Amino acid sequence: MEQKKFKTEVSELLQLIIHSLYSNKEIFLRELVSNASDALDKLKYSSLTDEKLKGFSFEPRIDLSFTEGEVQTLTISDNGLGMNHDDLTDNLGTIASSGTKKFLASLTDEQKKDSNLIGQFGVGFYSAFMVASKVEVISRKAGEDVAFKWSSTGKGSYTLEESTRESQGTTITLFLNEEGHEYANRWELQQLVKKYSDHVAYPIFLSYDQEHVDDKQKDADGNPIKTLEHKVEQINSSSALWRRSKSELTPEDYNSFYKNTSYDSEDPLFYIHTQAEGATEYTTLFFIPAKAPFDMNNADYKPGVKLFVKRVYITDDEKELLPTYLRFVRGIIDSEDLPLNVSREILQQNRVMSAIRSASVKKLLGEFQRISEQNPEMYTKFIGQYNRPLKEGLYGDYANRDALLELVRFKSSAEEGYVSLASYKERMAADQKSIYYITGGNEKTLKSSPLLGAYRKKGYEVLVMDDDIDDIIVGSIGTYKELSLKAINKSGSVDDLKDDNPKETSKESESIVKKIKEALGDKVKDVVVSSRLVDSPAVVVVDENDPSVQMQQILKSMGQGNFEEVKPILEVNVDDPMIKKIEASEDADYTSDLCSVLLDQALLAEGVMPKDPVSFTQKLHSLLSR
Repeated sequence: MEQKKFKTEVSELLQLIIHSLYSNKEIFLRELVSNASDALDKLKYSSLTDEKLKGFSFEPRIDLSFTEGEVQTLTISDNGLGMNHDDLTDNLGTIASSGTKKFLASLTDEQKKDSNLIGQFGVGFYSAFMVASKVEVISRKAGEDVAFKWSSTGKGSYTLEESTRESQGTTITLFLNEEGHEYANRWELQQLVKKYSDHVAYPIFLSYDQEHVDDKQKDADGNPIKTLEHKVEQINSSSALWRRSKSELTPEDYNSFYKNTSYDSEDPLFYIHTQAEGATEYTTLFFIPAKAPFDMNNADYKPGVKLFVKRVYITDDEKELLPTYLRFVRGIIDSEDLPLNVSREILQQNRVMSAIRSASVKKLLGEFQRISEQNPEMYTKFIGQYNRPLKEGLYGDYANRDALLELVRFKSSAEEGYVSLASYKERMAADQKSIYYITGGNEKTLKSSPLLGAYRKKGYEVLVMDDDIDDIIVGSIGTYKELSLKAINKSGSVDDLKDDNPKETSKESESIVKKIKEALGDKVKDVVVSSRLVDSPAVVVVDENDPSVQMQQILKSMGQGNFEEVKPILEVNVDDPMIKKIEASEDADYTSDLCSVLLDQALLAEGVMPKDPVSFTQKLHSLLSR
């Protein structure tokens, strides 16, 4: 028996691997199963390329078994390539070394494509010490007669000696510690394999004893006789649907897979299956749920995309896989090039992951656009569920903003339902200079806004933006195909209607404006004659560079109300009877009440409560009493 010390500062490295590298101890089984799958891949490849092993025949499989009682163990066995004395020393004696990494380095690019190796053996193997006080490895290399046994407690040294094994392959036995007792359990092992390794390409078998009670046969005391039946059953599907060719899959296959993996009772609205080859190899299978996930608008939403590396499950709790505005997407990303022990930091910085993410976003947006053109009915359903998060992308994803501008939809003063910016542009009047929109409260309130009258009269369509984020989003767009977007509840948009406004130059108008302005004082930023009011006495707007009244409310609700109060501009219709009454009145108190109610009514028309509702009702009551 050889007693050897690890070649690296093993105590420090093992502490790092066991306590820091992995956030979840249960993934040790994923690592060991992946190593076994790796060994099977190697033997399959070697049987085709190695002269000594050509034609080597074997039925690839991975076996799990466990023992209960005082000494609890868990055994993972494979009939793959196996290791000899030197391999065990190199791969398990030096933690930083990786058998798979060395094996890959010896292959040409074309060979790498076919070898389909999983993981890096050196680091993954040592995750076993998270749940084991001692680990034994018995391995026999294919084509050799002698097996070797490696044993260690992970505390600085290991032993190596000759042993016996009937065939090629590796058997790893974990002597479970207190942290690992729960894994000497049939149900726990089945659940973990289903979660992490269900799609590994080889069958995984679990051996266990099942107790049977025979009520027909009794013992001497009259009790039913109990017998133990030894069972061996496959516990993984050993097939990754997303790895199969799209031509051999049916819509039923996709829908069934979606329901089984997402626990949704409904079929998805549609799915997108991509198999990319080239500098970066990966497969993606994305589903769009028929209904938005219940937590879609929560800050702590649960991501719906799972990350696999060569069919091995890595995580489903990583928000870096897709941008936040695509958080409703469900599905799988399976990379050929990421390391198996990928961490959050690696995902954020890794060029491969960045390339996959970027390509996936473009693929998703491209598919959304295709459906909008070819299947408007389906796209209407899609927009009904996911219009809001797509709008968020306009603010956060500048690189894809042009694509998103074609995808988002808005309500309109011209028709029911949703319209696109492209369709709005096609319908624009010949003399129209801008795309007009109004933001604020609910759709009904906005469509009843007094501001719309003049635009309807000129045949100008106005986009009705009743989403609470529209003020933020649309302000960041600026232009669409060289057309500026103008909010009609801001002062700048009035310029396009000025040619219809002869009232601004009259002395009578100036006199009315001055009187109202004096009555309101510092409640308003300015009072101006309106060129666009038809049937209403007044309306409130804000200066072009000021946040709208609704935006101010949003900022306050977000705890960002520590800004100087933005006062509205009051536009008045000098032909309205109420304005005429103000002009004719010589009663200062009456005029003050009338102007104050005029302002509060204009705010209410925008869906905004007056600052002092009690004062408003008192003044309104006083005016009605007269």
